[in-house]
Amino acid sequence: MLHRRNKNLRVVSESGDPTDAIIDQIMTELNSEDNPVENMEEQIRQHKARFRRRIIIAVSAVVAAAVGIYLLIHLQTYTKARVSDTYAIKGAGNNSYEEFADGVLKYSRDGVSYLNHKGEEEWNQPYQIQNPSVDVCGDSAALADKGGNSIMILHKGGLKGEIHTTLPIEKISVSGQGIVSAILKNESSPKVICYDTAGNVLVEIKASLSGSGYPVDVALSENGEVMLVSYLYTQEGRVTSKAVYYNFGEAGEEKADHQVASKEYEGTIFPSAFFMKGEISAVVGDDRLVVYKGLDEPKEQVDVKIEKEIKSVFHSEKYIGMVLKNEGKEGYELRLYNTSGRQVMSKDFTGDYSQVKLSKSQVIMYDGKKCTIFLRTGVRKFDGEMKSNILEMFPIAGVNKYIVMNADGMEVVRLVK
Repeated sequence: MLHRRNKNLRVVSESGDPTDAIIDQIMTELNSEDNPVENMEEQIRQHKARFRRRIIIAVSAVVAAAVGIYLLIHLQTYTKARVSDTYAIKGAGNNSYEEFADGVLKYSRDGVSYLNHKGEEEWNQPYQIQNPSVDVCGDSAALADKGGNSIMILHKGGLKGEIHTTLPIEKISVSGQGIVSAILKNESSPKVICYDTAGNVLVEIKASLSGSGYPVDVALSENGEVMLVSYLYTQEGRVTSKAVYYNFGEAGEEKADHQVASKEYEGTIFPSAFFMKGEISAVVGDDRLVVYKGLDEPKEQVDVKIEKEIKSVFHSEKYIGMVLKNEGKEGYELRLYNTSGRQVMSKDFTGDYSQVKLSKSQVIMYDGKKCTIFLRTGVRKFDGEMKSNILEMFPIAGVNKYIVMNADGMEVVRLVK
C-alpha cells in the first residue's frame, strides 16, 4: 500500500525538565563535599538527638507536674469534709454497717441487706437475731447471733447458707469460700467447729481447761483449709497461751485432729488471731506480736516484743496496726507492721477513738463526729469532724473521696481545706 507523507506534521523537541536541573545541582553539591554520605548520617543523628531531648523535656515536665499534684494532695492535712452526695436510708440510725465487697452491709436485729455506693439496696434478707456480730473475708461474710445459735453465710450476691449450732456462739471466722469456724461456749468443754455453707460439720474439736486450754480466738485462711486457734490455760500457776494450726487438706490428713503446728508462749494472752495475705498469719498478745508463715506447716517468722500497753489491734491483708498508750507523755502511738513483722510507721496522736480500722492502706479512726485519718506513710490526711455521728467510713475511687454512714443514711464526702 502506498503511504503519503503528511507535510503538516512536524517533530517537536521537549524543553529541558527543571527537575533534572535541581537533581543535578544537589548531586554536584554532594559530590563537591568530602564524604557526603557521612555528612547526611551526621545530620540525621543530630535531628534524632534533638527530637529525643524534646521528648525527654516534655515527659519530665508532665512527671514533675504529676508529682507536684500528688504531693499537694497527699502531704497536707485536711480539716473539713464537703458532702457531694446524700442517699437517705430509712431507719439508718437503728442499723450497724460494715464495709463489704463493693458496697456496705447494713444489719440489725431484723435483717441484713447489701447496699451499693449510691445507697441502693441490692438484696435484703430478713431474720430475727438478738446480738448480731459480723466477720468479713473478701466477697464472703458471716453474721452470727452472739450468745445465740444462728449463723448466716452471706455473699455479695445474697444469702449463701444458714447454720444452727447446739451451743451458744462466742466467736466466728469466715473464709473467702464461705466456710465458717465458730467457738461454741461451754463452761467445762467448749468446742471449735468448722461448717460448710450448707451447715454440715466439717471438723469438731473439743477443748478442755485441763487439756488444750480455753479457745480465745479463731481464724480461717482465705481458702478455708487452715484454721488458727489461740488457747489460754494455766501451767504451774502461770498463764500460758498457745497458737495451734489445723490443716483440713492433704497436709493434715495423717495428723491427729488435723493439727500441723503448735507453740506455747508463757506469761502472755493472745486475744487476737488472724490470717493476712497468702500464707501469712499472726497472733497478737498483751505484750507481743508473733507472725507465722506457711499453710501446710506454719512456722514462726518473728516474735516482736511490745513494750507499751496495747489499747487496740486491727489489720488488713498487708498491715497489722496497733494503738499503744504512751508512757510519760500524753496521748497514744499509732504503729503499723508489715507482713514480715517489720515496723513501717509510727505516729503520735491525742484523743480517744472508739473505732479504728485499716482500709486501702489508710488508718481511719473515729468517735462520734470527730475523725482522723493517717496514710501508711505517716502523713495525717484528715483531722476534723463530720456533720453527724459516724457509723462507718471508708475510702472510694476518686481524689479524697469517702463514704460515710450516719443516722441519716449514706453520704459521699470529699476532704477539703
